[in-house]
Amino acid sequence: MIVGLGNPGSKYAKTKHNIGFMAIDELSKRLDIPVTKHEFDALTGTGFVDGEKVMLVKPVTFMNDSGRAVGQLKAFYRFEQSEIFIIQDDMDMTMGRLRLRPRGSAGGHNGIKSIIAVLGTADFQRAKIGIQHPAKQRVVDWVLTPFKGDDAIAVANGIEKLQDALVDWIHGVSFDQLMNQYN
Repeated sequence: MIVGLGNPGSKYAKTKHNIGFMAIDELSKRLDIPVTKHEFDALTGTGFVDGEKVMLVKPVTFMNDSGRAVGQLKAFYRFEQSEIFIIQDDMDMTMGRLRLRPRGSAGGHNGIKSIIAVLGTADFQRAKIGIQHPAKQRVVDWVLTPFKGDDAIAVANGIEKLQDALVDWIHGVSFDQLMNQYN
């Protein structure tokens, strides 16, 4: 189960806080797995990649309640912790930088806080893509604005690199190997 975090609705579609949704949309195209089924507070798409069943997920709750969809899907489909991969934005990293982590704290990210609260653990794999801290804007205004210019290019490159990492993960490459190759 690969989950991209974001906020539902066209108002948020291309904003910095929706980098997880953007990554799922690109992965959906690459793997030819449409994400159109509405179930358990999420849009999902399921398909096979070289015999491996893959579910792509975009929670339709708002960011701060992402854990609800993740928890419901995990319980219903009986995913193991090791089968869950979360994609999030990270303001503490430079624009477009990719960082894979096997576990960790929420680091102030409310979507991750929600997932940790519902799953009862911070032991789930995740990918962070940098959106860096705002220079002169309030954080809430920064994360809800679209990417522009060089920032859009950097983020597109980060998402492309993440897609390669996720395809390797689906094919069974160990998470340690992924971190060594893509971080």
